[in-house]
Amino acid sequence: MKRSRFSEVQIIAVLKEQVAGMATADVCRRHGISGATFYKWKAKFGGLEVTEAKRLRTLEEENAK
Repeated sequence: MKRSRFSEVQIIAVLKEQVAGMATADVCRRHGISGATFYKWKAKFGGLEVTEAKRLRTLEEENAK
């Protein structure tokens, strides 16, 4: 599977920009991502904080084993 060029911390920062009031299209253009990617991230990481996202990643890695 292809590795993302964005870390969980960066993804959460991008999502918070949109929550702060910036238009979704502007956020996507600024970071070079598609709208579909943005909404996929929002479904997975929406409402999470950095520590929760790191915990989620460790649980996913553990379940993959």
